[in-house]
Amino acid sequence: MSFSISGKTAIVTGSASGIGLAIGKQFAAAGANVMFADTDEKALLSELGAQADESNIRYFAGDLRERLTIANLLSATIDAFDEVDILVNGARQVVPTDPLDPEDESMELLLNETLLPTMRLSQQVARRMIKQGEQRDSSGPNGAIINLSSIAARRSHPELMAYCVASAALDQLTRSLSVSLAPHRVRVNSIAFGSVMSASMQATLKDNRAYRQDIERHTPLGRIASPSELTEAAQFLASDAAAFMTGQIVTLDGGRTLLDTVAVPVH
Repeated sequence: MSFSISGKTAIVTGSASGIGLAIGKQFAAAGANVMFADTDEKALLSELGAQADESNIRYFAGDLRERLTIANLLSATIDAFDEVDILVNGARQVVPTDPLDPEDESMELLLNETLLPTMRLSQQVARRMIKQGEQRDSSGPNGAIINLSSIAARRSHPELMAYCVASAALDQLTRSLSVSLAPHRVRVNSIAFGSVMSASMQATLKDNRAYRQDIERHTPLGRIASPSELTEAAQFLASDAAAFMTGQIVTLDGGRTLLDTVAVPVH
């Protein structure tokens, strides 16, 4: 089975920097048509300005919390490339939480900026994928949706409570959508990552240099991965090589979730 995504069209959100940008560039290099989408138009221009409007690269700036923006993103992709075969929901935020502060709004922020836009965009794109499949009148796959999640979904950290909850909700959204869309031959999977140099991690480590040693010490492979190391997993999930794979949360964390960080031998 081929890992090729050449000729397919992908929307990649959160793609002005970090992991989303790396996935978008990998897909474009692999021959896919890619719509890079992000709220940060300046960053999109900086990263893609010289390549934008080339045969297989476009970009779209907008706030995906707005339903009209989601519709416009899909329309812009169809106008540019006629179809959409792959959606990578890479837009995400990491914000701290004060779990004892009733005025803390981090939970609402992350659910509104990560979970709900992922769900709504997935619904709209899936409807388009299903329609395309009906027009093709074939029994092959109609599309692939890939969500970027986090190992925080399986770990508790008081200062990241909202992020942990939003990540867990995203994993359950992946499973639920996969079942709903399976009869329509649209696959939905997720990559839960940790110890990968995302844009948010890079910003945090810049202000907290000691964090890097702690992360590396608690990652069995002993290092922090580059964003490009996640792109191959994303391409696999987007390709026909994963044609019988749906509803799965693929972990990419250098073994970090395998460790019990409590030093004493007592549970």
